[in-house]
Amino acid sequence: MIPEAEFVGYNPIKTDPPAPAAPVRMHPLRSAAYIGASTLLSMTQGLGMNLIATNIQQIQGYLGATNTETTWLVAAYMAPNVSLSIALIKIRNQYGLRNFAQLSLAIFVLVSLLHLVVTDLQSAIIIRFVSGIAAAPLSSLAFLYALEAFPPSRKLTIAVCIVLTNISLASPLARLLSPTLLDIGQWGGLYTFEISLALIAFGVIYLLPLTPIPRAKVIEKLDIVSYLLIAVGFGCTAVTLVTGRLYWWFEAPWLGMLLAVAVTTITAAVIIELNREKPLLDIRWIASKEVVHFAGTILLFRLVVSEQSTVANNFFQNLGLLNDQISMIYIVSMIAMVVAGLSCAAVMTPERVPAIHAVALILLIVGSYMDSQSTNLTRPAQMYASQACIAAATALFLPPAMSVGLSSALKRGPNYILSFIIVFLATQSLGGLFGQAVFGTFITMREKFHSNILAESIVLSDPLVVQRITQLTGGYSRLITDSALLNAEGIALLSQQTTREANILAYNDAFLLIAGISLFALIILLTHVSLRAILRSREPSLAVQTS
Repeated sequence: MIPEAEFVGYNPIKTDPPAPAAPVRMHPLRSAAYIGASTLLSMTQGLGMNLIATNIQQIQGYLGATNTETTWLVAAYMAPNVSLSIALIKIRNQYGLRNFAQLSLAIFVLVSLLHLVVTDLQSAIIIRFVSGIAAAPLSSLAFLYALEAFPPSRKLTIAVCIVLTNISLASPLARLLSPTLLDIGQWGGLYTFEISLALIAFGVIYLLPLTPIPRAKVIEKLDIVSYLLIAVGFGCTAVTLVTGRLYWWFEAPWLGMLLAVAVTTITAAVIIELNREKPLLDIRWIASKEVVHFAGTILLFRLVVSEQSTVANNFFQNLGLLNDQISMIYIVSMIAMVVAGLSCAAVMTPERVPAIHAVALILLIVGSYMDSQSTNLTRPAQMYASQACIAAATALFLPPAMSVGLSSALKRGPNYILSFIIVFLATQSLGGLFGQAVFGTFITMREKFHSNILAESIVLSDPLVVQRITQLTGGYSRLITDSALLNAEGIALLSQQTTREANILAYNDAFLLIAGISLFALIILLTHVSLRAILRSREPSLAVQTS
């Protein structure tokens, strides 16, 4: 049985605390309130991050900026957000949970209010940076409120499934709500809704305090130095991943400089932490075989589930469809996530983790391969089944992985919870950005490849090409009387169609690549499970021979 106190924090004064008393069972209504608070916090953080990222094209007109310039809003938000969880856990242990929760939400509300008076890009970038700092605690709070609602025996099953499903729901929910919010008040409509959620969450935090923990002075001077180095390194990495494919990796020298700074600062932080008695991060444990395996698994999965959060949505945007025209696909995805999350909570045990992961990977393979057969006639209705498979895979994969990792950390002692949470949150944040950068770059390169292939076959001496140009200019013949201009217009329209088809082929390649990566991961998983089963079956016979 896992003590409840270990999930909330640990007493840094006593290295060997006495055995905790049996936890008091929470009233069902109060437990439901804590689950609701966890859901609200998850949505507040997730929508705050995704409402801007999913509406870059709509916001750029309001701010008078280009698409590339507006993307800096996402980079500014993620730069501090990806690393702040490292500092916040120790801050929580020193200053208390309730104060920590109320202060973070108050700052989040004040920063959100500033968005309502912003009309230029530079000010918006600064405010988004502060907003990324203020929103960083909300994911951790969502975990803590979910864990608070359940007895120790269900913390690693139902609680973990609920909070991770809620976090996954934020992205499709943001795309579903965005058209209505933009109609109400454009830029202001997005942030009015965000402020409303934050204010409700502030009241919920005040009415439903978390279990207090003993406070102690655990922050040291070198903790600050190490965190600042890690924050700079993670922040530079996040900015590079968000903007790299837009400015292009080999065209902007400052991208290389950011990566060089990231490598230098993270290396310096690792050297400092390896030579401390009480490090902020246990680097040796993080570099152990079990944790590297866990981080690699989560990172790989975050890479392949970019299909739903980025690739599929960009595919429809390339066809000229906006969020309000593909809203039904988000509803289908959310229903699939909820069903899969509840199913995972019902069946999840440590022994079933490989089987659940295998089912998730199979769903990813099937869904991605179905999407790889898309054409310019594909519409959201043709992707309901495939996107449902991918959404279900997202909800199925993460809870077992986190449960196993958290159990491994707890076996080594409560001190390792900090390092584990950092590994998980870092792989989630940076893994998501890495997946978007990889597939965005891959799609750009494949689009250029297919454009060249298609352009080579377009020759004006070909009768079929001439016929196609004539068909395209048919609607303009009454408006453009000059035959040369009319022919030029036809060639331009044909070029647009060629670019569209090249993009569709590039997205199909990306879908197929995701299916291939998922298949490779499934083969590795099945091989690993088979080898473990073979070794276990030989252990009794070896024991008999030895005796």
